[in-house]
Amino acid sequence: MKLSRFAGALSALTLTAALAFGGAGAAHSAERLPTTGYVALGDSYSAGVGAGGYDSASGDCKRSRKAYPALWAAAHAPASFSFTACSGARTGDVVSGQLAPLNSATGLVSISIGGNDAGFADTMSSCVTGSDSACLDRIAKARTFIQNELPAKLDTVYTAIRSRAPHAQVVVLGYPRFYKLGGVCVGLSDTKRKAINAAADHINTVIAKRVADHGFRFGDVNTTFAGHELCSGSAWLNSVTLPIDESYHPTATGQSRGYLPVFASAA
Repeated sequence: MKLSRFAGALSALTLTAALAFGGAGAAHSAERLPTTGYVALGDSYSAGVGAGGYDSASGDCKRSRKAYPALWAAAHAPASFSFTACSGARTGDVVSGQLAPLNSATGLVSISIGGNDAGFADTMSSCVTGSDSACLDRIAKARTFIQNELPAKLDTVYTAIRSRAPHAQVVVLGYPRFYKLGGVCVGLSDTKRKAINAAADHINTVIAKRVADHGFRFGDVNTTFAGHELCSGSAWLNSVTLPIDESYHPTATGQSRGYLPVFASAA
């Protein structure tokens, strides 16, 4: 996710970054055609922002050769592979700009989406630069949106995917918890870390429910990221980085060992 809207307000020593939060449960799989193509949709967590190895042709979308969709396609050689995930994407961006490759021959679709809609870039800015109370207030606002408005936006995306790709197995990936709790974590109190993790759990729960109701599969990446959160000593997520838009996104290891195994098991 992109942080341009608030990055300029922060000094180099107090940089903060975007958050895409990315429950559980898997629904029955859709029937797939013998010859299938794979289409990778979504936001920066699917594009691979933070992993490096970007395709220069993807521009600001920053699609990475080290992202889980590209890694899976390289290993499985689908009949076709279309990679339209884009940094900063919201649900409306998926519907308006990412679905063109989908058709009746599409056998597999992956997507992570919803975090940008919930405004977690602004949330992280509030939490990194503000007090505990300011952080908690901003998270409460985001969680109200997640509970009351995000489900309908997800329904619109999922309905559009199924309409265009009626035979596809659709795998929706969630978002990892950011922080290990307890101990010392420079920059954020335990109160803030607990609230951020709880918000991640909340959006995953909401996404997983919508996924199940549409007959798709949900991939819970907390199963693989456990023990590799920020402040764990073995993090698979970037902390504050330059360029700033890569902060709080999976590293190359987070893509290959955090996201890829979860996606591969559901695909």
